[in-house]
Amino acid sequence: MEKRRDVFQAIADPTRRGIIALLAGQSMTMNAIADYFDTTRPTISEHVKTLIECGLVVIRKEGRERHCEAKLEKLAEVSDWVAQYAKAWSKTLDNMETYLLEVSEKQKKSKNAKSENTRKSGGK
Repeated sequence: MEKRRDVFQAIADPTRRGIIALLAGQSMTMNAIADYFDTTRPTISEHVKTLIECGLVVIRKEGRERHCEAKLEKLAEVSDWVAQYAKAWSKTLDNMETYLLEVSEKQKKSKNAKSENTRKSGGK
């Protein structure tokens, strides 16, 4: 039985993110993928297995070689999840910007008023 993992597990590891990036451009054999990383072939195989379980990679056999291909549609889940928080953060940051501008204006007015009072009182 094929085990399904969450797509977020796939992107949680920098090596798996690197494998996804490699495969996004072309299909590759396990050995070709392993050549890009400072780790063992069995370790790369484990990472690819996780990516398969997450639905981000499929294996296509060509003769004796197995080629890994990216299936990036599942990354839409990540994009959708991030988008909902991006909207909230954008609104929060907009509110913070407005607040900071108001505070800055108040400080400028206060500073100008103090300068004006000092000038009127003859520098005292």
